[in-house]
Amino acid sequence: MSQPIDARDVTVIVLNHNGRQWLGPCPDALRSQDARGFEVIVVDNASTDDSVVLVGNNHPEVRIVALSANLGFAAGNNAGAREARGRMLAFLNNDTVVQPGWLEALRRPFNENASIGLTTSRIVFLDDPDVIDSAGDGYLRAGGGFKRRHGQPATRAAESGEVFGACGAAFMVRREVFEDLGGFDEDFFMVYEDVDLSYRARLRGHRVWYAADAIVHHAGSASLGTISARAVFLGQRNLEWTYLKNTPWPLLLRSAPAHAAYVLASGIGYAANGRFRDWLKGKGAAIAGLPAVIGKRREIQRRPNVPASELWARMDRDWIGVKRAEKTFDLPRAGRINGQ
Repeated sequence: MSQPIDARDVTVIVLNHNGRQWLGPCPDALRSQDARGFEVIVVDNASTDDSVVLVGNNHPEVRIVALSANLGFAAGNNAGAREARGRMLAFLNNDTVVQPGWLEALRRPFNENASIGLTTSRIVFLDDPDVIDSAGDGYLRAGGGFKRRHGQPATRAAESGEVFGACGAAFMVRREVFEDLGGFDEDFFMVYEDVDLSYRARLRGHRVWYAADAIVHHAGSASLGTISARAVFLGQRNLEWTYLKNTPWPLLLRSAPAHAAYVLASGIGYAANGRFRDWLKGKGAAIAGLPAVIGKRREIQRRPNVPASELWARMDRDWIGVKRAEKTFDLPRAGRINGQ
């Protein structure tokens, strides 16, 4: 039987930057949770709209952490975690509407299995809740993250189970795990920081559980826009940093040919969609950041980690099929959204 949640159990951290339109539905939905007494923190990344005033006036139960500069997703959420009182940290995008029972559904697996370090939600689109945005994250043997079941009917993601990683839009992590990992890598700013965190957790032997009954409606791309120049740059830079920081030497050598093909294919794809310059800038920035990445890699690989074969078994081999399905869904959707 589940135990009641109180503020010492769970802190929900909602990161905001100029998200006034979302700061009614998001905290309103949190109010509707069956659980009582959990803590909610809104971290404001130096918004220039009246986001903070809106939250303060309408949601006095919410603690506000107002930052003096926009620190991005990684550092902003780390700031919220430092202020949190809960033993569990739930990270939630501001452009989400959680469904009844969401918080307890994310927390329950921790009570059932001590090896679980993170739990992740069934995230569906706000404008089309019959379609999956993410059923947790996967990771390719070619060296890249992806959203599981992305673009598929929500019924295809109705079964809970272990996954490679947690989607940063709506997930929970044990506080001691988050702190042991050093939180999100702040050099990422935003994009891929959830993939990186999950990879590092996996290396340390922490399992990630997809909780299918933890349902969240997500607008998506609220901060970066849909296939924006900034999203391409950050995604392509941070993809390489995640791969190079975390992948053990046996897997780096084994995956190098596939990764080279994967990178080449992505460059061709972005060139076809007018984003080749942004792709190239991202790869150039990844190379420029290699000295710092190598230093972090030494620290990560020096620690006791799980066998490389265990990681390899959890990675997806069919990068061509995964990326083809992703682009088949995303590009038409981006066209519809941008055409509105």
